[in-house]
Amino acid sequence: MALPAIQPYPMPQAADLPANRASWTPDPKRAVLLVHDMQAYFLNAFAADQSPITELLAHIRALLDRCRALGIPVVYTAQPGEQSREERGLLFDFWGEGINKAPHLKHIVPELAPAEGDIVLDKWRYSAFRRSDLAGLMRERGRDQLLITGIYAHIGCMMTAAEAFMQDIQAFMVADALADFSAENHAMAVAYAANRCAVVLTTAQTLEQLEAGADDAGAVAAGADGAAAPSDSAQRFYDVDALRAQVAGLLFESPDAICDRDHLIDEHGLDSIRVMSLVEAWRGQGADVTFVELAECPTLASWSELLQAKSTADASV
Repeated sequence: MALPAIQPYPMPQAADLPANRASWTPDPKRAVLLVHDMQAYFLNAFAADQSPITELLAHIRALLDRCRALGIPVVYTAQPGEQSREERGLLFDFWGEGINKAPHLKHIVPELAPAEGDIVLDKWRYSAFRRSDLAGLMRERGRDQLLITGIYAHIGCMMTAAEAFMQDIQAFMVADALADFSAENHAMAVAYAANRCAVVLTTAQTLEQLEAGADDAGAVAAGADGAAAPSDSAQRFYDVDALRAQVAGLLFESPDAICDRDHLIDEHGLDSIRVMSLVEAWRGQGADVTFVELAECPTLASWSELLQAKSTADASV
């Protein structure tokens, strides 16, 4: 009853996602980011350095960075490493001892480690709401939206989305920030969510909509003060320092280690999967760039010039 060895499969793209029945939009003033069961024990079932794990880690990292910057609460779930038979309950019948067999792997992977101020909840059942204070924490903070990331899409993540719906909490499944036993399981989970209990988005779409919500809130606040409030994120996402932080997050490096004119592919090992995730994210922010354009001159300085030109051109159309 051990976890299966999970074969690599392509992370779903925006074109692969089902149509949503609901038209909810994530709002930085209402949302909580959930990082679901990203523990070493569960990730060890995947092939390292291959899809979907490479995108999974990069996309959750991007969401963590932006949500923290926007003041969105971050909640992690993690199964305890030592559970009695009574505590495991019916999970034992399906999964046996589970994480009890490897309590040394109970930690959340270091690439996504909780930061000061983040909340870590013990996870006891498929749903993150069962035997936890997740709903209470959200109510205390006036939050009624849950951005769901992590593993496994068709088990805990889907069950959490369904229970959020039943508690009148708007759930958002970030489809390319989830992973599963197979592409088929992954597709089933997002299809069920989109049709029955949640809105399904990509990471780029989620970031774009959160930024729009932050811009709207800033404009309202500025209007009350009688002054304009320019959107720093909209004006500066292509600045070299902003790009440096974004790329460093994908590479799990310190930003200080990446110079403006370093060849990001040859010198830092930036692979095509991560470049494509940048393409999607920047398109979501209004810069119509292509993989080929980024790969031709992969330096922060060149990308900053390209993105600024593309953003200016798009704005003038």
